[in-house]
Parts: sequence; C-alpha cells; structure tokens
Amino acid sequence: MLQGLSKYFKGDRILWIIAVLLAVFSLLAVYSSTGILAYNHHAGNTEYFLIRQLIIIILGFGIMYVAHLVPYRYYSRISQLLLYIAIPLLLITLVSGTTINQASRWLTLPGTGITFQTSDFAKLVLVMFVARKLAKGQDNIQDWKNGFRPIIIPVLLVTLLILPANFSTAAVIFTTAVVIMFIGRVNLKYIGLMIGSGVLLLLILLLIANVKPEVLPRMETWTARIESFSDDSQENYQVKQSKIAIATGGLLGKMPGKSIQRNYLPHPYSDFIFAIIVEEYGVLGGGFVVLLYLILLFRGIKLANKAPGTFGAFLAIGLSFSLVFQAMINMGVAVNLLPVTGQPLPLISMGGTSIWFSCLTIGIMLSVSRQTEDTNEEKNSHATQRT
Repeated sequence: MLQGLSKYFKGDRILWIIAVLLAVFSLLAVYSSTGILAYNHHAGNTEYFLIRQLIIIILGFGIMYVAHLVPYRYYSRISQLLLYIAIPLLLITLVSGTTINQASRWLTLPGTGITFQTSDFAKLVLVMFVARKLAKGQDNIQDWKNGFRPIIIPVLLVTLLILPANFSTAAVIFTTAVVIMFIGRVNLKYIGLMIGSGVLLLLILLLIANVKPEVLPRMETWTARIESFSDDSQENYQVKQSKIAIATGGLLGKMPGKSIQRNYLPHPYSDFIFAIIVEEYGVLGGGFVVLLYLILLFRGIKLANKAPGTFGAFLAIGLSFSLVFQAMINMGVAVNLLPVTGQPLPLISMGGTSIWFSCLTIGIMLSVSRQTEDTNEEKNSHATQRT
C-alpha cells in the first residue's frame, strides 16, 4: 500500500507524515476548543468548526500536493513577479485593509467575502526571492552593489509595510531573511548593517508615533503587552489562563475534550491552542508537537544539504526555519516566555489562509525533496549502466 501511495506522493515521506500528524492535532484541538464559539454563533452546533477545519485542511493538502508536483526551479522564476504583486497588496492592506483590533492585516477579495492576511503571502514570496538572489549572486555575494543591495531593499520594504499592523510577523520575516543571508555567505558586516538599519528604522517609527499616534495605532497595544509580560495586571489575563491550562495538564493530560480553560482563554483555538493541547494531552502530547516541528526543521536542514542546486538549498532552509520559528513564538507565548504576539501555530491553529500558506510552504519543500530524489535516481541509473 505504501509503495502504491509513493507513486503519487513523492518527496520526503517524513515531511508528509509530519504534515498529517499536525493536521490531526489541529482537528482534535479545534473541535475541543470551539465549543463556546459554536454555542454563541451556531446554535450549539459543535461540529460546525470541526467540519470547517476539515475542509480547510483537505484544501490545504490539495495545495500541498499540487505544489510538490511543480519543479522547484519554477518558484525561482516566478518569485520576482510575485514580489511585485505582494508589495502593492501589502500597501493596499496597510491603507484600506480590513481592520480588526486596530490592526489592518486582512484584505478582502472583491465579490467573494474571503479575507486573507497578505503578510502570509509576502513572507513566502520573500523567502523565495531572497533564496533566488543568493543563488544567482554567489559569485558576487560579498559585493555591496551586486550582492547585498538587491536583497536588502526588498527585505526592508516588505518588513516596513507589515510592521505597523503586525510587529511579530515583520520580526519573523526579517529574522528569516537574516538567517538565509547568513547561510548564503553574505558579508557579516553587511548583515550587521542590515540589523542596525532595521533597529534604526523601528526607533524612528516609534519616535514619530509618539508625536503622531495615528501613524502607528498599534504601538499602545505593543507597549501594554510588554509592560504586562511579567506582572500580575489584568492585561495579562490570557497568559494566566494559559499557564493554568498547562499546569493542570500534568504529564498525561485530562484527555481529549476535557479542557476546562478553553472556557476562559481568549482565542483558545488560535493564539493559545498549544495550551489546550498540553492541558488535554499533557506534557507528553505538547512535547510531541514540539518534536514534530523540530524534526521538520531538521528535515529542512538535511534537505538543504542534499539539494542539487543552491536555490533549492536556500529555499529549503528558509521555508523550514520560517515555519518552525513562528511555531516556537506561538508556543513561547503560551508558556509565558514571550509577550503575546498573535502568531498562529502553523498547521494547527484554526484558520483558512494561514493553513493554506503553511501547506504551500511544505509543498514547496517537498518539491525540492522530490527533485533531489529524482536527481539521485538518475545518477544511480547512469552509474549502473556504466558498470
């Protein structure tokens, strides 16, 4: 049976397994944590969000499957075009996007009512673009004009367009770009300059916001979250409930569907879904989820080492790091290691486009893996014919 499936589902089998296991955790945790939401908005139909999440995941795996069939080199060719689309979308979102909690992060597709976070699209596109530039410019990578400048300008532009509404996503994108450039042998002096420029631009933006708060309406929220991070204020209510969920979960948890804190936690199905997982499945269950993400990162690194081309290597490491880094931020918030950020847990938190872009990310990694396997098979075939 597995051999039959391998004809259709190619690439790293462990990546496929990780995606399936994360999807199973998603269905279980979303079904358990959306009870109150179902009673408030769907007359107590607790299966509504389960079915909705299942449909989203099935569509996501369809996207993953199609993406893994596309030769990964095609993503290099379209990354520049997609970047020219992503930047105007970010600008439109910033100016006139759908605003929730003082954050303009969503764009509504005309005539459909479907909303999506343009930052998810921009993050994926920017990783592909940086990987392409690094792969194409390895001969001049130590050069400012031909090696570094063509990369730094789009990175700073995308980061600045996302920053006013979504600081955490901007930080994830910026950090991912820095990691890829470090691996891509960019001059450390230039990387230091890039980090310094990012910090300087952030400080300038914060100073302007102090004079004109309308420039950065989210600054008050950021300040409140940082101030409440380590105190006992009412602002820290959601983190308190998250810690209660984790503390009462114990080693084995309360078993599926037995969560108590889902009734008190704001957004237990998205921002704090990891706390619900630990409460119901214990430290062992939560540790298993962490392990899945770490294995995903390990497979990305291993894939980068085996990739037949430099673009594939940079793409694999960049995509795997961005997913796992976002996951670690989400889980760090749940255990009170980090201030509240609003980052979803990739492939687990309830949502639409965030899951689809996560599936697309893994699909592209599988494309690199599939091409690597095909290249190795061709080499082995030629070696056999020679002997």
